[in-house]
Amino acid sequence: MHEDGNGGAHGAVGHMTPSGADQEFLALERELTVLLRRARSSQGEMAREVHPDLESSAYGLLIRLDELGGQRATELAAYIGVGKATMSRQLRALEDLGLIAREPDPADGRAWLVTLTDEGSRRVGTVREARRARYVRQLAHWDRREVAELARLLHELNGVMAK
Repeated sequence: MHEDGNGGAHGAVGHMTPSGADQEFLALERELTVLLRRARSSQGEMAREVHPDLESSAYGLLIRLDELGGQRATELAAYIGVGKATMSRQLRALEDLGLIAREPDPADGRAWLVTLTDEGSRRVGTVREARRARYVRQLAHWDRREVAELARLLHELNGVMAK
């Protein structure tokens, strides 16, 4: 626990503000707000690095396809949390940019799988590698166990938020 410039303690368990909010949860909200603002900005930059005409919101689709391979549009829509019309529009734009292709689902001939094209895979891989290298540089002074713990806690938080 440390004190702020006014002699007040930060991190005291259960410390309530005059409005009745826990300090810990106010600090969490503040830090997540900063993180999310920076993540949105970074996502836009990475999207433009993949392709100058790529919408920021579509970058996450490319990452998902890079990690899992072929996915149905309905699976992608559920993962991203958008409707079918929005997903269809985003996929059409990605297809027009030559980053994805649709192919018949071998498990169900009526359905289609969305996959990265070779060009899409190459571009996404290049951007992801540059991002990982940036994280390594920025967090070089952190112990690897701290990095692993941060990743574990973020994974746990993402799991809770998905429910």
